[in-house]
Amino acid sequence: MDVLWPALAASGVAILATLAVERLGGRTGGILSSIPTTIVPAAIGLWDGGADPERFRRSMAFVPVGIVLNAGYLLLWRVVPARVGMLTHRHLLAWTVLISLGAWFAAAFLVSAAHERFAPTVDTSLWIGGAAAAAGLSLAIAANRVPHPAPAGRRRVGPLVLAARGVAAGLAIGVAVALSRSGLPIASSMAAVFPAIFTTIMVATWLSQGAKVPTGAVGPMMLGTLSVSAYALLASWAFPAMHVAAAAAFCWIVATVTVSVPGFLWLRRRPLL
Repeated sequence: MDVLWPALAASGVAILATLAVERLGGRTGGILSSIPTTIVPAAIGLWDGGADPERFRRSMAFVPVGIVLNAGYLLLWRVVPARVGMLTHRHLLAWTVLISLGAWFAAAFLVSAAHERFAPTVDTSLWIGGAAAAAGLSLAIAANRVPHPAPAGRRRVGPLVLAARGVAAGLAIGVAVALSRSGLPIASSMAAVFPAIFTTIMVATWLSQGAKVPTGAVGPMMLGTLSVSAYALLASWAFPAMHVAAAAAFCWIVATVTVSVPGFLWLRRRPLL
């Protein structure tokens, strides 16, 4: 049950997030779909299952690194279709998924291997996480500097598609908690931020609404997901110091108010195409 309930919570979040992008458009929906959501049950599951606070802090410290990988993953969804489409329009979605996920897995493997090789201390890991959060902010600002078309979807999505999105996200969070139980904090960090929701958003909305809806959400999602980095860095301090429910609520409120809300207001001032 300690693994199951965070996975179920993440499944529900995935369904709501993809509906936000489809119904509200890439700009507003992109921000709302990437506020701290699946990281909340993941962090609670990792904390409840780990007797070692240092292992938890190390896991949270590397979440911003995974968020940077996700930013690169999202950028590939804007770049790959244009590049591959110049060569062939056949199986364009399949090529985009394959290249983007392949790059993410390769980068995640390098991060895990580097951690095993250099074995940084917890404090050093937290500094790395802070630097990764700053790098993610720079990438997100650059990705939103030029407005991109971000229309809302016009077609209804069936319940089976919604269920598939939830299952994909739930599996990612369940694996993250299970890896933490096995004493693999960095692997659990990468699993916790595995772009399951991003992938289900992009694939499902591409198939049901067309390519412009998901690709228009790339920049806003990159900006919104920075709140997950803020949540994780706050959690590395708050969970060991506070009751778990109070810590989870505190981190969510601070991350949303300081990152998601300003990001949304900034995007609203940007012109639409």
